[in-house]
Amino acid sequence: MDQRLFEAARAAMERAYAPYSKFQVGAAILAANGRIYSGCNVENAAYPIGTCAEAGAIAAMVQDGARQIREIAVIGRGGNLCTPCGGCRQRIREFAMPETKVHVCGPEGLRRTFTRDELLPESFGPENLA
Repeated sequence: MDQRLFEAARAAMERAYAPYSKFQVGAAILAANGRIYSGCNVENAAYPIGTCAEAGAIAAMVQDGARQIREIAVIGRGGNLCTPCGGCRQRIREFAMPETKVHVCGPEGLRRTFTRDELLPESFGPENLA
């Protein structure tokens, strides 16, 4: 995993707005254009309606004109893996290749790496609509 990706995800986690769950999450994407885009979870009083870190990073990437995730890092505290939720797995699937690496991290660093297809096997995608 690119160390810049981890650092961007960790910095995003520190900026997360999570007053209700107290569970801060950060995500960072290395896009095919070589740029890094980050996002953090943002909660609101209508909890649990909020924005996931992965969704924020993907939105930043798309807004900048990029359309392909080369790698993504997701970071959260605690002893368990902070893997993307189901909705974010589908969001990642939209912009990632089957072999795209999804790095799951804790504050200390990399905990485990999955491919997109390991996290969301037999997924529904744009080609299903053709």
